Amino acid sequence: MPIYTGSGQRIVLGDVAKISITDGPPMLRSENSRLAGYVYIDIRGRDLQSAVLDMQRVVAEQVELPAGYSISWSGQFEYLERATAKLKLVVPFTLLIIFVLLYMTFKVVDEALLIMATLPFALVGGAWLLWLLEFNLSVAGAVGFIALAGVAAEFGVIMLLYLNQSWASRVKRGLIGEDDLLDAIREGAVLRVRPKAMTVLTILAGLIPIMWGTGTGSEVMQRIAAPMVGGMVSAPLLSMFVIPAVFLLIRRGQTRNPA
Repeated sequence: MPIYTGSGQRIVLGDVAKISITDGPPMLRSENSRLAGYVYIDIRGRDLQSAVLDMQRVVAEQVELPAGYSISWSGQFEYLERATAKLKLVVPFTLLIIFVLLYMTFKVVDEALLIMATLPFALVGGAWLLWLLEFNLSVAGAVGFIALAGVAAEFGVIMLLYLNQSWASRVKRGLIGEDDLLDAIREGAVLRVRPKAMTVLTILAGLIPIMWGTGTGSEVMQRIAAPMVGGMVSAPLLSMFVIPAVFLLIRRGQTRNPA
């Protein structure tokens, strides 16, 4: 390639420069006044957080960065970190609100603690379904578990209210023997079978189409719905069998068998 100087002399580009073709970035980018390069990674078959943590460990062990260089992890992982930090505040605050509302409803600590203590067991069904569907726990799954905890608490509250009403009606009539307590528990629990079955069927009817959906955003919605669908097996069984049994243990001290 000929080049003409200002004085009219003709020189060849090869006399003043060396030309070569190499691979490099298509454009120069900078962030915070520093040159930046991006490496895009698609992850399949693993959850995002554990994959990034493994990559960070490998990079820390095997890559020695020169002076002035740094690595930052962005994209979906950055959003996940922000959401996880928020959930660490939202989940305890939500549980505290649930406990306060339970205490305001029952006016006694033991019954409020009963509902709170049974919530983890009600979430077992959701965890099982996530495992069966091979869904990794994500922010969407955590949202589904929070919703399931609310439904499980509602199941327990209504069951406990029916049991208390049934037992209170017998106490007013002077029926305070242990057999009377058992009859009250049977009556209160049986009254909840039909409405609980209707509630479960209604929830499943609304969530199963989401589980089968294939449209835009269906993957996120499926991970929100999966804990709810699985929990509709464990939560009703817990409220129908475990809560009445624990109620019997709590109220047994108030019974008085006839002489």
